[in-house]
Amino acid sequence: MYDYPVKYDVSYQERSNPWLVLARLFFGWIYIGIPHGIFAGFYGIAAFFVTIWAGLAILFTSNFPKNSFDYLVRYRRYLNRVYAYWVMQTDKYPPFSGWE
Repeated sequence: MYDYPVKYDVSYQERSNPWLVLARLFFGWIYIGIPHGIFAGFYGIAAFFVTIWAGLAILFTSNFPKNSFDYLVRYRRYLNRVYAYWVMQTDKYPPFSGWE
C-alpha cells in the first residue's frame, strides 16, 4: 500500500558460533558496549542537532532536507546493526559507520 523509503531486514541465521555467543554474553559490554557506546553517543549528539536543523527547515520551507534524512537513516541503521549484534540476531560485528 505505502512505499516506505527505509526498509529493515535481518537475515535469519541457521546456526551461531557457540564460543561467540559465550563471549558476547560475558564480555559483550567490553567489546560491544564500550566502543559502540562511545561512538553512538557522539553520533547521537550530531543526530540531535541534525534533527533540530531538519525541524527548522521543515518549519520554514515545508521540505525535509535530503542530506538530513540520509544522515538520520544512517544513524538508525547503525543503531539497529549494533542492537541486532548485541541481542545475538547476527554474528557479523557491526562496522563503525552507517554506510553498510
